[in-house]
Amino acid sequence: MHNRTLREIVEGQTVISALAETSVRAAAIAMANSKVGAIVVVDDKGQLAGLFTERDVLNRVVAKGLDPDKTPLSAVMTSQLQIAAPDKPLSHALHMMFEGGFRHVPVVENGRPVGMVSARNALGLEICQFEKELIERDHIAEIL
Repeated sequence: MHNRTLREIVEGQTVISALAETSVRAAAIAMANSKVGAIVVVDDKGQLAGLFTERDVLNRVVAKGLDPDKTPLSAVMTSQLQIAAPDKPLSHALHMMFEGGFRHVPVVENGRPVGMVSARNALGLEICQFEKELIERDHIAEIL
């Protein structure tokens, strides 16, 4: 099975980002409008500062009774991130997600986010290839 690089996976992606002072509500609206489960938080120079996910909305905002209009992302984002370089293979990011128990890995080049790999969208092509290999294997088994 071909193991694509992260650059191939994020190619053409629009990075959904927000500044650290952005309110949780504004970030949640941007995530909903873009149909993504996470948003990268950047500083004023576009450098990666953190990550905010739909789980963070639930666990760090709603469950704690914080006001999403008054709570900035900086107060509830994950700032100690595991990131991956674009030249790494998909398997590297998937291993990071499995080992770390998270679902999003920012793909970063020169400190700037260039995309996001998630457990949900990262497997699209690989699942199709895997299914094709299974069908071919089963077809060969029928012939034998």
